[in-house]
Amino acid sequence: MAGRLFGALSSGVERLLYTQLVGGSNPSARTLVFLLSLLFAIPVRTEGNPASLSPGPVYVIPVQKEIQKGLVYIVRRGVKDAMENNASALVLDMDTPGGEGEAMKEIMAIIARFQPAGRTFTYVNKEAFSAGAFISAATRNIWMAPGAIIGAASPVTLGQEGPKELPAKFVSAYAAVIRAAAEQNGHDPAVFDAMVNKQTGLKIDGREIVAKGDVLTLTTKEATQLVGRPPKPLLADGVAESLESLIEKHVQAGAKIVRVEPTGFEEIGRFIVSISPLLLAAAFLFGYIEFKTPGLGIFGVLAAACALVFFFGHYIAGLSGYENLLLLALGVGLIAAELFIFPGTFLPGLIGLGLLLFGILNTMVDRYPADPVLPTLPQLHLPALNFSFGLFGGIIAILLAARFLSRSPIFRSLELTAISPSFHPIAEEPAPRGSCGQTLTDLRPSGRASFDDRVYDVLAEGDFIPAGTPVEVAGRKGTTTLVRRIDP
Repeated sequence: MAGRLFGALSSGVERLLYTQLVGGSNPSARTLVFLLSLLFAIPVRTEGNPASLSPGPVYVIPVQKEIQKGLVYIVRRGVKDAMENNASALVLDMDTPGGEGEAMKEIMAIIARFQPAGRTFTYVNKEAFSAGAFISAATRNIWMAPGAIIGAASPVTLGQEGPKELPAKFVSAYAAVIRAAAEQNGHDPAVFDAMVNKQTGLKIDGREIVAKGDVLTLTTKEATQLVGRPPKPLLADGVAESLESLIEKHVQAGAKIVRVEPTGFEEIGRFIVSISPLLLAAAFLFGYIEFKTPGLGIFGVLAAACALVFFFGHYIAGLSGYENLLLLALGVGLIAAELFIFPGTFLPGLIGLGLLLFGILNTMVDRYPADPVLPTLPQLHLPALNFSFGLFGGIIAILLAARFLSRSPIFRSLELTAISPSFHPIAEEPAPRGSCGQTLTDLRPSGRASFDDRVYDVLAEGDFIPAGTPVEVAGRKGTTTLVRRIDP
């Protein structure tokens, strides 16, 4: 996933050059395309030469056991990897009793992103019940193993007394989802509708396939039977003895098979993504406390840890690439430069804040290789919502910390205690230029220093200056005294 930003740039350059230059027969233009393809690592496409085009691998994604949120991350990772590696086909190896409706709809939307759309396959081996039937409808081709079963997709809820049918309006909504997927992929929507809504039944050519009051469930023989005029399979394209046989004979002969295996981290990624607003709020809070305490302490480490857990959780979930971590690091670095190296310049801090905000939002965006470099507004909707929750929670936590934490014994032990004596008032006018004294507090870059037994508000020139450091007055800025460190 690293390099996704550069990959998108390369893809855009390729399309631009190809359409504008290669469309003609200009040899110089073709030479320019070749040279730029070397610069951007773009494979040069050749028209009319099939021998130069090698088929991509076939990606196999398991849809096994119960369908739940963790499977969403496996499918997302598999689809994105397949698209990044120019896969020639995507095959779902399906054997499931069904599962969660929301996870099912997310998986259907992810599969719809794969290109070429006509090269999506479901291999029912051996069951595709309930949500599995819905997901099958989202692929262009359906094949059955011998003795397989598909159907029984009527939505239910599980209670103490067992499965319970949903009200009619929810059944109608789910039926519309599966009909829309079937229509988009060239399947007969009436067949899938009969799997969901038992009030419809199914008749083809005057022959009753399933009566009203029952939901449709098909065996391999029934799903592949020829119906209609001209005859065509009722649902499945055919029977394949094994997944390997299906790929070799009907998908891509001799293709490399890439199996997407569960890593075991998907559930961890799911949990981290679900608590991302809390991680952001904690990072903001720990960052504030670190800024209010001297030196680099435990709170800075905790803020960095929250940020890293936030990033890697989204990386595991297939939502983010390493380029977002670079954006976050660069943003933090520019903000630090504004505070400690170029105080008062504003530009590094402003750019750093922009990169930080964009990196956080982009980390949460569900992006695919064919997407534009900049996320669209629909893609930003959920990330912006999570970021708003995190920012609001962080502000509340910071206000509470500023109100109550400063009074706690733990915070007082971390807080800087070297302050000016109470009997020394703060001088209103700047200290005389050239005066020598000592800092009373850390200068980050502002603080206090003492000159000739008087206390002044001062502003450091350049780096951070710790308390107790000899300084001299370098000038003035309004009523503030500018100081610099006295080299030993």
